[in-house]
Amino acid sequence: MKISYNWVKQFIKTDWNAEKTGKLLTDLGLEVEGIEQFESVKGGLEGIVVGHVLTCEKHQNADRLKLTTVEIGADEPLQIVCGAPNVAAGQNVPVATIGTTLYTPEGEAWKIKKGKIRGEVSEGMICAEDELGLGKSHEGIMVLDEKLAPGTPLKEIFDVETDFVYEIGLTPNRADAMSHFGVARDLKAGLLQQEINTSLVSPSVSNFHVENRSKRITVEVENYDLAPRYCGVSISGVKVGPSPAWLQNKLKAIGISPKNNIVDATNYVLHELGQPLHAFDADLITDNKILVKPAKKGTKFTTLDEVERELHEEDLIITDTEKPLAIAGVLGGLHSGVTEKTSSVFIESAYFNPVSVRKTAKRHGLNTDASFRFERGVDPSITKYALKRVTLLILENAGGYVSSDIDDIYPNKIEDFQVFLTFSKINKLIGQEIPSDTIKSILASLDIRVNNVTETGLGLTIPAYRVDVQREVDVIEEILRVYGYNNVEFNEKLNASISNSSRFEDFKLQNLIANQLVGQGFYEMMANSLTTKTYVNLDQTLNPEHTVEMLNPLSQDLSALRQSMLFSGLEAVVYNLNRKNEDLKLFEFGKTYHNFPSGREEKKHLSLLVTGNRSQERWNNLTQKSDFFYLKGIIKAVLERLGFTETKSKASSSAIFSEGLKLDYKKQTLVEFGVVRNSVLKHFDIEQEVLFADFNWDALIKLVNQQQKIFKPIAKFPSIRRDFALLIDKEVAFNDIYDIAVKTEKSLLKNVNLFDVYEGKNLPEGKKSYAVSFTFLDEKKTLTDKHIDKIMNKLQQKFEKQLGASLR
Repeated sequence: MKISYNWVKQFIKTDWNAEKTGKLLTDLGLEVEGIEQFESVKGGLEGIVVGHVLTCEKHQNADRLKLTTVEIGADEPLQIVCGAPNVAAGQNVPVATIGTTLYTPEGEAWKIKKGKIRGEVSEGMICAEDELGLGKSHEGIMVLDEKLAPGTPLKEIFDVETDFVYEIGLTPNRADAMSHFGVARDLKAGLLQQEINTSLVSPSVSNFHVENRSKRITVEVENYDLAPRYCGVSISGVKVGPSPAWLQNKLKAIGISPKNNIVDATNYVLHELGQPLHAFDADLITDNKILVKPAKKGTKFTTLDEVERELHEEDLIITDTEKPLAIAGVLGGLHSGVTEKTSSVFIESAYFNPVSVRKTAKRHGLNTDASFRFERGVDPSITKYALKRVTLLILENAGGYVSSDIDDIYPNKIEDFQVFLTFSKINKLIGQEIPSDTIKSILASLDIRVNNVTETGLGLTIPAYRVDVQREVDVIEEILRVYGYNNVEFNEKLNASISNSSRFEDFKLQNLIANQLVGQGFYEMMANSLTTKTYVNLDQTLNPEHTVEMLNPLSQDLSALRQSMLFSGLEAVVYNLNRKNEDLKLFEFGKTYHNFPSGREEKKHLSLLVTGNRSQERWNNLTQKSDFFYLKGIIKAVLERLGFTETKSKASSSAIFSEGLKLDYKKQTLVEFGVVRNSVLKHFDIEQEVLFADFNWDALIKLVNQQQKIFKPIAKFPSIRRDFALLIDKEVAFNDIYDIAVKTEKSLLKNVNLFDVYEGKNLPEGKKSYAVSFTFLDEKKTLTDKHIDKIMNKLQQKFEKQLGASLR
C-alpha cells in the first residue's frame, strides 16, 4: 500500500522528516518497506531557467534549424541551435542549461551537453512543454510570460510538488489503516507517546447542501445481510474533464493514473478515508431506480475491464429495472460508467458484507481497490460522511449541483464492540506494569472509549471499524504496539528448559538425510501442495474421488491438494529444462493428501527426481547419464544411513513407471522408484528421461525407532574376494543370485557384488553373463584357500541346480 507523506500531513501537523516518521510507523505495526521521492515534474525543473531570445536567424547549414542568442542573466548570452518552428526574437523561453538532466515521457534520463550542430556551437536547449514534463505538446517551444526576468529558475514559476511516498506492508487485519486518514490516526497515537500532542483534522463537509430534488434516484435493498448500509446521491449539471493539477499529483504520487474529475474524486476519497465509492451515469439508470440484490444465475455482465462475465446466484449486484450496473463492492459495468458525455451522476457509498465481497471477487478472479477494502471491512460509520466529502469535491472540480436528498438505507446499525480489560492481564502478557494513566491515554488516542473504571480493570467500547479488536488480548496488543515493544524492559533473569528428545525425531533424521543428499549433489526444492486436480488422471493408481478440493480456489491451477509428489516435482523439472538447466538432482520433503471414505489423511514423503548427467561436463571426466541403477544406489545409501541394510525388492505396479522397483522391510514398503513413463513426461513437454523415487517417510520414521544399532570393531583379519563368471538365462535377476549366496553361507559371506554384465556375441541364445564377486571374512582367524574353495564349490552347485547356471 502506497501512502503519501504530504497527504498524511493534511490531517496531522508534524515537522518530522519522512525517514523519522517512517520509523515510527514501523514501530506502530505499519511496516514501512521503502520510501520513494515523488516529484510532480520529474527532475523538479532543476537547471531550467527563463531565457530571453535576443536574436533568431536561419542556420546556414540546415533549412529547419535556427541559430539564436539567448540571455539567461549570465555575463554573456548563450548561443543555442533550435529546431522549433515558433521560436522568435523577443520571446521569453525555458532554457535547459549545460549539465541539466531532462527526462523522456518514459522516464529515461539524458543530460544537456555543449556541442556542435551542423557546424554551429549550441550551449543549451530551448524546451517544449513535454520535454520539461509540464504538458504533452511538442508542436513548438514553450513561450513564457514576457514580464519574467531572464535567469529566473523555472521551479519558482511553476508549482512543482515534491513528496515522499511510503510502501507499507499492511497486514490483512489492519483494515482501519487502509487509508491516509487511518495512517494519520495511528501516527497521532504514536506521537502522543513521544510527548507530542497534536490534533487530527478531518475534512469538513459542512458546505454540503441540496440545491433541488430534480434528479431523485430511488434505492431498494433486497438483502440487508449482504448490504447492511447503502447511501446514494445525485449530482446534476457536471462537466466531465481533467482534474486540477493538485488532485492529479496526489493520485500520481501513489501510483494511480488520473482519468477525469469525477472518477478521480472517488479514487481520492477512497485513498483518503478508506471508503470505496462508485459513480454511475445517472441518465443511464432506467426508471431512476437502483436495486441492490443477488444476481440471477447465468446472467451475462460486461465489467469495466471489457470482460463479459457470467454471474453467480450468490453475487450481489447493483442494477436498475432492466440491467446490471455493477458487481457490488468489486467492479462497475462498462456501459454504466462516467464518460465525456455524462452530465448527471449518481454516487454510491456503501458497506457491503466482507465475506460476500471476498467470495465474489475470488469467484471472478478480480482484485480491485474497492474489493481489497470491502473484503477486510470498512468503517460503517463514515458511509454518509464519505459521500458528502466526494460530492463537495465533484462540485468543486466538475461544477454542477446536488439534485437529490441522500438516500441512507441502514436498518440495522452495526454496533461497537464491548470489552472488559483487566489490569492483571495486561501486566501478565506484556511482562511489565504500565501506568493506568498511560493505558487510558493510549486507548483514547485509538478512539477506544473507556466507559467505566474499577479496581481490577476498564470497561471499553471498541469502534466498529476496528474489526481486529474484539477480545481482551486484542486490546492489550493495541496498547503494546503504541506503547512500544522497544520500551518493554529486558528481564535480567533468563528461564530455559531442557527437553528430553529422541535422536530419532523427524526433524533430526530429515536434516541427516538432507545433508547426505546435498553431499551427493542434490538440491532441495519446496513445491506448493496446492495443484491442479487434473494431474490425478495421469496416474491410474490414484483415484480422483480421493482428491481434497479447495472450496474457494485462487485458480484452476491451485484448486486441489496433491495426491502425489511427482507432478509438482515435474513442474520444477520442466521449469529448469526451459532455462537450459538439464542436469538435475532434486529432493523434497513434503506431504500428500487424500480424502478416503474413512476420512481425510495426509502422509509425509521424501521424493527424489533425477535427470540428465550425473555430474557437470569436464575435460578430464567423461559424462555419464543418470540411470536407474544410479538412482538405486542413492536410495540404498539413504536406507543404509537410516539403518535399513536388509530390504527385499519387488517389481513396482505403479502406473507412472515404465520400469520400477519397490523396496520392502518387514512387509512395509519403504520406497518405490523407477523411470517415469513417456506418456506422463509428454504432458509436461519433457523429452529426456526422468527418474523418480518416493520414500514413505512416515513408515521410515516409525521403523527407525524400532531398529537396534549394533556396533562392531574393525576386524583384525583380512578379507578374501573370489569371482564367478556365470552364464545364466536372461530371466534370472541378480537378486536371485544374491539370495542363494546369503542363504548358503551366512557366517563368512560379507558382500555379493555384480561388477559386469555381458549380453550378445559368442553367447548362446537366451543367455547372459554375470561377473559376480564374493567377499569373505572371519573375525576370529585368517581364512585359508582350502576353506574358501569349499564354500565356492558349494555356491557353484547351488547356482547350477537352482538357476541352471554354468561357469564360463
